[in-house]
Amino acid sequence: MSASALPERLVEFVGELREHGIAVGPGETVDAAAAVDALGLADREQLRAALAATVLRRSGQRATFDSLFDLYFPIAVGAAESAGKPPADAAELREALVAALAEGDEARLRSLASAAIEEFGRYGSFGQGGAGAGAGGMRGWSAYQALDRVRPDALLNRVLAAIRTDDSAFGEAIARTEARSRITRYREAVQAEARRRTAELRGRERIAHYAVPPQTDLVSFTNATRAQLAELRRTIQPLSRKLATRLATRRRRARRGQIDLRRTLRRSLATGGVPMRPAMRDRRPGRPELVLLCDMSGSVAGFAQFTLLLVQALSDQFSKIRTFAFVELTDEITGLVTAGSADPEGLARRILTQAKLTRWGMSSDYGGSLASFADGWPDAVGPRTSVLILGDGRTNGGDPNLDAVRRIADRAKHVHWLNPEARSAWGTGDSAALQYGRVVPMHECCNLRQLTQLVTELLPG
Repeated sequence: MSASALPERLVEFVGELREHGIAVGPGETVDAAAAVDALGLADREQLRAALAATVLRRSGQRATFDSLFDLYFPIAVGAAESAGKPPADAAELREALVAALAEGDEARLRSLASAAIEEFGRYGSFGQGGAGAGAGGMRGWSAYQALDRVRPDALLNRVLAAIRTDDSAFGEAIARTEARSRITRYREAVQAEARRRTAELRGRERIAHYAVPPQTDLVSFTNATRAQLAELRRTIQPLSRKLATRLATRRRRARRGQIDLRRTLRRSLATGGVPMRPAMRDRRPGRPELVLLCDMSGSVAGFAQFTLLLVQALSDQFSKIRTFAFVELTDEITGLVTAGSADPEGLARRILTQAKLTRWGMSSDYGGSLASFADGWPDAVGPRTSVLILGDGRTNGGDPNLDAVRRIADRAKHVHWLNPEARSAWGTGDSAALQYGRVVPMHECCNLRQLTQLVTELLPG
């Protein structure tokens, strides 16, 4: 990379960070440019650390930053240089990988990741001119294809035997954790190498858009992988503590109500009849009640499960929380959710197996479910109750039963509908979201960032 091209590359890098939800302002960009000017490009890891220190503000952004840094400031162009002789076949590569994993040799692991992509990750025709030289057809590098041939996870026991120094159960657990961590780093190195080479072929912007995973708080609930859902569940406790602090602060600020005219006039006698210090009526302290009504069908179940766990973690902020789930039928699951905090991963499975939610299949019946809730639990909703309905509003062609929603809204203090589908999909196909939105406020809630914002704004203080 020439010195004249470096400022343009840095600006492109900052722009891509913004596209991935990392707020980088002009001040941070200037600081990053100063860091590049001071450090140069001689030490890549030092440059990575300096740029991260100048542009990142929040935890949870580093993984996205590292993936984009590897695209815009790659370790090499074309095939990366190998540290030593490259393995001749898969068996030799696996032997070399066991040795590198046992020693924790990061440079050798990166070299073996490059070798795995070079030997086993190539697909399509590249011709004789190196990367991108072929004519026509799909071509590129696949991390999945390379890892499928190398199978690093199958080497766990061999690596464990090489690094184990203590035969006790505690020493075994530490060694196993370290072995898995090293294998994970190797897998990530293979994926990064595949992205780097594919970016040379197809363009950095395209690969950054499609291949770099979003931040955890921007992962779509309905499209999240199992690993991403597990990461979301790990954020519940720290996020709930932060939200509980916000709600408690808002409640303290809202405790003082309307002006007390009599006390204000009495105070004004000391200032010549001018009401310099208004007296306020203190509101009666009290915590609100909350009811959740959740669609547990299909991909919506992941969104509902995560929201249930988050609200349950905030239970101290409410005088009462009652939870109901539905697919074709509605049933109360308050006890299941309370007990589910100890095993959040299995919550959805227990709800579907222990609650009576279906007659014949797993297709949502919003009309029947809303009616059964309104008729079957009239005592659940009262004038102090806030209701959150969680679902995509897709009725599978059935009657949306807007009247049942109106009856719930008439009895409740507030009703809000959280929809995990993007707003652009509302009203398409069998979606009745726009119809429901005319009765109660409908909010787009596709990811953790939107959910956090909505919980802070909508839940009563």
